[in-house]
Amino acid sequence: MEAEMDEIIAGLKNATLEKSSERALPLLKQLSDAETNLCDKYDIKNDLLELLQLPDAGVQIQVARCIAEVAKTEHQRTKFSKEDIIRRLTELLQSPGVQGGGNATDRAALELATQICRALGNICYANDEARNIIKELGADERFFALLDYDVDTDDEDREQFVRVRCGLISNYLLGSDEIAERAVELKLIDRLERILTRCLCDVDRHEELLLSILPPLSILTEQISDLYFAPSLNKTIAQILAKCTNPDIAESCLALLHYEAQNDDVKLLLAEEGLCETIYQLLEKYKTFANTDEARVLMKLACDLIVLILTGDKSMHYLYSTPLLKCMEDWLDSSDVELLTTGVLALGNFARTDSHCIHMVENKIMHKLLAILAKNNGTEHQMTLQHALLSTLKNLVIPKPNKAAVIEAGLVDIILPMLEIHQAPVVFKLLGTLRMTVDGQENLASQLLQNEKLVKQLVHWSQTSEFTGVLGESLRLMAWLIKHAYQQRDSSAKAPMDDTGLRKFVAIEGAVASMVGMLASTHLVMQNEALIALSILTTLYHSKAASESNTLDELLVQADVGAKLAEQITLNGESMTKELVENLQTFVKLLRSSSDALVAHLRQHNIEELLKTIPSLVEYCTL
Repeated sequence: MEAEMDEIIAGLKNATLEKSSERALPLLKQLSDAETNLCDKYDIKNDLLELLQLPDAGVQIQVARCIAEVAKTEHQRTKFSKEDIIRRLTELLQSPGVQGGGNATDRAALELATQICRALGNICYANDEARNIIKELGADERFFALLDYDVDTDDEDREQFVRVRCGLISNYLLGSDEIAERAVELKLIDRLERILTRCLCDVDRHEELLLSILPPLSILTEQISDLYFAPSLNKTIAQILAKCTNPDIAESCLALLHYEAQNDDVKLLLAEEGLCETIYQLLEKYKTFANTDEARVLMKLACDLIVLILTGDKSMHYLYSTPLLKCMEDWLDSSDVELLTTGVLALGNFARTDSHCIHMVENKIMHKLLAILAKNNGTEHQMTLQHALLSTLKNLVIPKPNKAAVIEAGLVDIILPMLEIHQAPVVFKLLGTLRMTVDGQENLASQLLQNEKLVKQLVHWSQTSEFTGVLGESLRLMAWLIKHAYQQRDSSAKAPMDDTGLRKFVAIEGAVASMVGMLASTHLVMQNEALIALSILTTLYHSKAASESNTLDELLVQADVGAKLAEQITLNGESMTKELVENLQTFVKLLRSSSDALVAHLRQHNIEELLKTIPSLVEYCTL
């Protein structure tokens, strides 16, 4: 085979010297049909360039085809990454300029354009050197001008031209951000939009055209951050999605819209365009066919887009008054976990205002969510669904009018078994949901403080979790339990305070140390919550017998409360709010009236002097 190739190359060089089209044509065809890598050891670029100069369209077509084939290897791509060959190919690259049918001349023009697109597309594939030459020559303007040829793809030759035209553009665009930005300046997106708009009249008939036009748009969004299309283009893409039956086209449209919907204005535009309802209808129509991995990916992409659009405030408010709300509620009854999860997440996004939350509780949507969670609250259940349910329930329980209803419906009993789950995203939402639930709920807070398993798990997470969200939520939930169980007690009440929960909390190993450690949090809100919780503990324990008071004092010293206070003041003194400073003073004052050992501990860490360094405290004193 190598000997045969040597003979072909030698013959080609002779044909080039003789400028003989007749001798060159069969040799060019043999080269094009040969195994690609057989040409790697030869340098035929100059011979092919010479043949391209011949005024014979047939030879030009075969030369371009030959370059397209040999340039499939990286070695040959490098040889053809030269200005002279790229310039000549570009000079010959013109729009076929015919609308269909056509004579032999028309077909030759179409074939030449097709083969040159293949040749240039293969040369610039993963080849920055060639791309830069193309950019410097301004050849890309000719590439983009090919899109002005309003080709009809009923004909196989034209189908190939449509594919390779956009293949060349795509390979070129993948070069760099600078190339992509230049393409936008040269109005590439406008040209692509015109073609997409024309395809709207019959989406199924223009499948090939759409499959070639959508990839360059995707590449532009990948190459240019914050590239947002004109509203008209986003509407067109949404309309194509609604009309198409080809899953590849649907996936491309969904991916583009998913990128575009990062922008809140686009979210509203797509909401008003009815895209979410369109996706719902399409999924309802085709859900029984979603039994392959590819179909499931497409379904997930569509579901994710609904949820993404609902993350915008304006789009969420708009869609709340549309049938989508009922559609998402209907998906709570779906046996398909993807649709079920989407329904839950969508309702969670709707539940971002108190009025929506109250309405959803009054309409028993909350009961449906709790029933689903009750069936999916174990370690073996899907984490994504659990996370979605907890996120939505957390939102629903925030408004004060909802708390009693949600608690009565059994939220806490359903959630507590989930303490066995140790996947950080689920735990984070679990703790946040509990924290929102106990807000202002004295009896519930007191009951949960007495739940030894819960408190021990909170202490464990607060001291060992590598996930900062779980660590922080564990600490905050403990502080909130203490605050809401005891801070709002009516001091005039004659009945003695039930401090069972408090005693159990303090008795659990590490519980007090966790609260002390919270003083050194990087978040001022958490520092303040720690001060309130510790002040409550200290106040209530100091009202007891001396032996009980000393127990707490010993735990505070063991937890190195003086060092944590010193760290808190040193690092955050200048940024402390008035409320935080006042709570700090209150806590330190309580500690001063404690055991001698605790007072000595504070003195050892110079707390009194450090308090004087807090700017706002000095300001209060000197007014």
